[in-house]
Amino acid sequence: MTRTELKTASEILESAADSAGDNADRLADLADQLDQLAEADRGPDHGRMARIQTALDEIQQETDDETAATIEDARTEISDYRATVDGV
Repeated sequence: MTRTELKTASEILESAADSAGDNADRLADLADQLDQLAEADRGPDHGRMARIQTALDEIQQETDDETAATIEDARTEISDYRATVDGV
């Protein structure tokens, strides 16, 4: 089952990695994680998504405005996914 929000967030972060300078590897790694989670048999829980969003917060503060806006688009997709997860 593909989780489209996570797949989209992965693609957005992959494109942001190209202009993220020193944070390119971290963004690419997070994009890979989201891609794998999008295709996993079981969806990630809120805790896993919160850790990814926290990492994105840190990176977002260290990037230029354009890259930060792109990261925010990915965060929105993750939030949209989290709205479908039971729990917190």
